Amino acid sequence: MPLRLDAAAPDFGQKFAALVDARREADEDVSRDVAAILANVRRDGDAAVRAHTQRLDGHDLDAIGWRIGRGEWTKAAAEVEPQVLDALRLAADRIRAYHADQRPQDRDAVDAAGVRMGARWRAVVAAGLYVPGGRAAYPSSVLMNAIPAKVAGVERLVMVTPTPEGRINPLVLAAAEIAGVDEVWRIGGAQAIAALAYGTERIVAVDVIVGPGNAWVAEAKRQLYGVVGIDMVAGPSEILVVADRGNDPDWIAADLLSQAEHDPTSQSILFTDDAGFGDAVADAVERRLGTLQTQTVARESWQTNGAIITVASLADAIPLADRLAPEHLELAVADPEPLFANVRNAGSVFLGRYTPEAVGDYVGGPNHVLPTGRRARFASGLSVLDFMKRTSFLACDADSIARIGPAAVALAGAEGLPAHAASVALRLEKRA
Repeated sequence: MPLRLDAAAPDFGQKFAALVDARREADEDVSRDVAAILANVRRDGDAAVRAHTQRLDGHDLDAIGWRIGRGEWTKAAAEVEPQVLDALRLAADRIRAYHADQRPQDRDAVDAAGVRMGARWRAVVAAGLYVPGGRAAYPSSVLMNAIPAKVAGVERLVMVTPTPEGRINPLVLAAAEIAGVDEVWRIGGAQAIAALAYGTERIVAVDVIVGPGNAWVAEAKRQLYGVVGIDMVAGPSEILVVADRGNDPDWIAADLLSQAEHDPTSQSILFTDDAGFGDAVADAVERRLGTLQTQTVARESWQTNGAIITVASLADAIPLADRLAPEHLELAVADPEPLFANVRNAGSVFLGRYTPEAVGDYVGGPNHVLPTGRRARFASGLSVLDFMKRTSFLACDADSIARIGPAAVALAGAEGLPAHAASVALRLEKRA
């Protein structure tokens, strides 16, 4: 059964703290094995990638082909139902429009001392996109990861995806074409992350790697951060719903299960100010579970990690929600703005009774790649900025360095760095 808590109970603080501190990431210690794979690929390149693919995905890259050619993309798109293809294009248009507003502006100005300073933004040259090939083979994730890269101006976008026994989801290829992916390679796992980071004889290295994956992929990204940039180390999915009795319990049940069906380690939490409504939602979850094709996964998630928490008022739920810092936060009330104004920690917020989190997964526009595991306290969702870097610049002339240079000389001397001091002082002496 899901956890039931009442904020008025004497032991609520202790039990809620345990909920906040619980860790749902995979227990399997893959660090050592991933490190070995990364070292293997760095040393042996294509040979290592081929061997690991043969062992894990059951096919020979040399026989079936390393790269998925454009002809296969076109063929895949033709296999997709027109209605679904239209939905992908609508989603792509909305995601592209939203992210276009994220492009930062260059700065170039001269201050009161006569010093010119500013910053210039440029996209990375190449980015890698990991697309899972198992339970989470989702074309929506292709759009969400690829489109911000292209909006940023990335010249080369490389997709890697495992193809067990050589098969690939046609929807994934169709989404890759719509999103503007440049290359697709038939590899997955930690070996694919290593190939993107280090490069091999066939695959040219990239600058940034994004995209979801299993514990092995997440650990490979974590270990390779610094060799390449990464989006984030993502954990299990989360949803927190703040709802009053003005909602249909079945709607809220569906919202909670929309994340529970992702993985047994996903988490769905309801905050409500009405215990009776909480009971009604719990009953609706049980009824709906019996109808889901994903009920085995969703039921385990709900029973192991789910929670229904009763609070005196919905305003009291917001500080508690901030402690959980959820990936997704739904404010399912008639007027969400007063609650929203006080939210500090959330990956993305969904406002009102008619904005289920699931619409944001597909066609809303904002990115669905979001921080999990309480990381919304310090991290943000994927954006155009993840594919760009800022270069600052500074320009002094003889007059402006005379105004600010003496302070630099004084600070360099105070820090015991005479060469620093001299590099400025010599210019001041020449001017004098």
